[in-house]
Amino acid sequence: MKYTRSTLALLSLTGYLLAQQPATTEPIPVPPAPPVASEPVATPEAPPAPVTPPPAPPAPPAPAPAPAPAAKEKEKSEADKLSSDNNLAAEKLKSDTNELRSEITKIKMEKELLAERLSLAAVKRQADDEAENIKTEKERNKLAADAEIAKARAEYLTNQLKAVQAESGIEVSKLQNQMNSIEIAAKRKAYSDSKPQYLENPLREDGTLVISDRRIPLNGAITKATADRITERIDFFNNADKKLPIFIVIDESPGGSVMAGYRILKAMESSEAPVHVVVKSFAASMAAGITTLAKVSYAYPNAIILHHQISNTLFGTMNLTQQAEMVKESQRWWERLATPVAQKMGISTDQFIKEMYTHTSSGDWSEFGEEAAKLKWVDHIVNGIEETSITMNPDSKPAAPVAQSGDADSKEEVGADGKPCSYLPRLSPKDVYFLYNPDGYYRMR
Repeated sequence: MKYTRSTLALLSLTGYLLAQQPATTEPIPVPPAPPVASEPVATPEAPPAPVTPPPAPPAPPAPAPAPAPAAKEKEKSEADKLSSDNNLAAEKLKSDTNELRSEITKIKMEKELLAERLSLAAVKRQADDEAENIKTEKERNKLAADAEIAKARAEYLTNQLKAVQAESGIEVSKLQNQMNSIEIAAKRKAYSDSKPQYLENPLREDGTLVISDRRIPLNGAITKATADRITERIDFFNNADKKLPIFIVIDESPGGSVMAGYRILKAMESSEAPVHVVVKSFAASMAAGITTLAKVSYAYPNAIILHHQISNTLFGTMNLTQQAEMVKESQRWWERLATPVAQKMGISTDQFIKEMYTHTSSGDWSEFGEEAAKLKWVDHIVNGIEETSITMNPDSKPAAPVAQSGDADSKEEVGADGKPCSYLPRLSPKDVYFLYNPDGYYRMR
């Protein structure tokens, strides 16, 4: 086929426009080719050289001189031929690229669909987040409101409780004050209005002895603990006042340790304040010696005072030599304790012993207070005793269990023979018990 310069230019322009036009499903319009002459054109044997489209459309040709009519017909025929060829090429090109354009269109649509889906998902997430935020905010607001309500209710209940407690407290305070008043009144009734009387000469003319609160009880067996308690109080009362008398009051004492009794006697002798001994019921052995050797002593008329020789019981197994040594030791103590008693009576020690066995075969010489006063075992017989130190009702104090002996070192128990007894504390070496114990109540383990 023979192409003219105008046909080649038109094909080049068509290829360029196709290259520049975006892919679309619409067909590309192709301008009609100029008519080509119908006469057959001889073609050379060699194939024509390939036509490459120029990079840019050529400038329009300069106007040619008007052709002759026959030439115009020929050119028109060629142009139609070219136009027909171009249309065919365009349709073929369109057919060849339809699948690609369809794939491109599908990809673009899938891309747009994916983008829309992503956008929709984002919108949904945003909507869900906003809904969740709204729900959270509502719950937060509800919780805050509930907290405020609970706080207000708690404050209300607290105020109500405080009011009830205040009312209850007032009522309890009233009752407590009433109880305190009753209790204080009862306690006050337990105390007398009187005060202890302190007299340098405590014996009145009517025979009544007035005892102050400078009072030391001596009851039960005399032991080391007894001596500690009595000597400490003698020292205290001396430090408090050196003129007013101190009273050692014996309700009942069978005597006891000679060492402990001797400590009490020396404390009485060295006391600057006078120590007065008072016997209300019974004082024997070491207790009788303390009564007789006191600077001043008193006894009820029916009180009993008993003197005898030291008659120590042999506690445990001893051979004859040990027994002889104990007798000798007891004799030495007897001389120290009995000699001053005999001297106060105005007799010798031997005469004192003789008189003991003259009155009783056992040597336990006992006398009532009135006869004891004649023997100078006691200085004064009293008709009555005023305990001015007892300013508190004894019934208001809880009764404390006290051993029959009255001393912390000796507790009443039941012996192996089934009889009640009190076991004496262990003596110090060289010490003996100067104790009246006819029924064996006092024992040693």
